[in-house]
Amino acid sequence: MRSNPVKRILRDGKPSFGTWLSLGDLYATRVLARQGWDWLTLDIEHSAIDWSQAAMIFAAVADAGCVPLARVPRGTHDYIKRVLDAGAWGIVVPMVNTVEEAQVAIAAAKYPPTGNRSLGGGMHAMNFGTNSAEYFRKANDEILVVLQTESPTGVCNAEAIYSLPGVDAIFVGPVDLRANMRAADGTEASDAEFEALLQQIVDIGRKTGTPTGMHTMEADVALRRAQQGMQFIAIGSDLRLMTQKSLETLRAVRPESTASGAAAY
Repeated sequence: MRSNPVKRILRDGKPSFGTWLSLGDLYATRVLARQGWDWLTLDIEHSAIDWSQAAMIFAAVADAGCVPLARVPRGTHDYIKRVLDAGAWGIVVPMVNTVEEAQVAIAAAKYPPTGNRSLGGGMHAMNFGTNSAEYFRKANDEILVVLQTESPTGVCNAEAIYSLPGVDAIFVGPVDLRANMRAADGTEASDAEFEALLQQIVDIGRKTGTPTGMHTMEADVALRRAQQGMQFIAIGSDLRLMTQKSLETLRAVRPESTASGAAAY
């Protein structure tokens, strides 16, 4: 059975870099999976991607030698079981604010006796290059569990959440985190306040021995976050990379162009 190299990278204290798959396009996925990213995360939370698409994309990523991950819509047993059975090598769980929410997600990703994931299917085993019996024995050691911190409440509970057995990494959703930092009157958090909260997350990760990371939009920002101590770092998405390059090219040939709006994710 193939081993999950991202778990090794994180355990070794090194940064890993991946990107988001928002298009749900098989061709684009196959291209990116061969470029050397450590992992590719299919965004099932915010993209209109069905289960058949997801299964094909996980298989394409795994067959290319990359690590397929899935961001689930929420951390429930059904969603997590479904993406793992469809062949994802790990999960990214949004909006984890409490220890109880974290425990539900971790348990759903682990077979008994560690968790309560149901045994069944064979597609997951194919993506690991093995049979179902070996997959059932070894999957608990290879499935990556990444929980998202996206609110001040999540930060308040961070030390207890990050200390839970089975958490491989913490991932900050910066847009949601900053939105959830708004005051009751709608006042936005300052850059200094936002950076202070990010540093608090990194510090708690160091204290608990749990790698942290976040979504970034540019390579230089990703490198700066790695220098800060983050290890699970996303850079843009397939959609953003496409639109960003398209706009750059269009502006070069048509300087008068008013085209704008590179995709956020």
